[in-house]
This record gives sequence, C-alpha cells and structure tokens, in this order.
Amino acid sequence: MKLTHLNEDGYARMVDVSEKKPSHRTAVAEGWIKLGDVVLEMLTSGNSPKGNVLNTAIVAGIQGVKKTSDIIPMCHPLPLQSADIDFEFTGSSLRCVCSVSAEAKTGFEMEALVGVTTALLTVYDMLKAIDKSMEISDIRLLEKTGGKSGVYRIDTTKE
Repeated sequence: MKLTHLNEDGYARMVDVSEKKPSHRTAVAEGWIKLGDVVLEMLTSGNSPKGNVLNTAIVAGIQGVKKTSDIIPMCHPLPLQSADIDFEFTGSSLRCVCSVSAEAKTGFEMEALVGVTTALLTVYDMLKAIDKSMEISDIRLLEKTGGKSGVYRIDTTKE
C-alpha cells in the first residue's frame, strides 16, 4: 500500500488534490468522557461555577473543526459549510458527536475527529478543578461520505 502523504523519496508532503473534482462530503466522529458523580451532577443540573460548560465546549469543538489544518500538518484548509457538536449523557459518561459537511476535493474525517477531541478537552479543562480523574476515550470516526472512496460506516454490530 502506498501512503499518499509521502513522496517517492519517503519524505512528507501534502497530497495534491488539484485534479480532483469537488463532491459533497460528510464526516461524523464520536468520543466519550467519563465523569465523576460531582461533575456529572453539575453538568446535568447546569450548576457549574464556570457557567454553561457544554455550550462553551460546542463553540470550542466548532473552532477545532475550523482550525484542523493549523494543527494537523498534512490537512488541507477546507471550505466548511457545516459543523455541529452534540452531547448525550449515558450513565456516568458524556458522549460527544461532531458532524461536518461541505463541497470539497478531499474529506473531513480529521475535522470531525479534531472537533470531538477539542470539545471533550474543553469539558475537561473547565471542570478539572473539581475532578482531575475524568477520562477521555474512544474517539473514532463513525461515518464519512463522498469522494472516490465513497461511504464508510463503522460496523457497530461487533460491539
């Protein structure tokens, strides 16, 4: 298998997408943060001393999506048309889902993954004074559509 981020001499390069045609592309990623009882109660009741933590994390996640090419060296700056962050409480954990879409020449997998990661790190950052034992885990791509490789969806039947 040839890796496209390496040139013929094995050095890093940004993939040339100039000849590709734009297509509608989407990516969806998820991640989890395990919360202690005190933090969980603060988030579900909205009584955090730092205000609306989840709203701040949504804004941070969207900012992460927009800044992906600044922090992942081989990512192309992409013309985003939509970025969305959602949270869902499941037991003592908080699930974060990031969805990204646009017309582009290359995919948005990294943007969705960075969006989830940034949102979850923001939750941690805002609540670490209360509980440093929160655990961020299971960040993964759930789905991507568009482009030459078509549709990818994670097989959840194995879980």
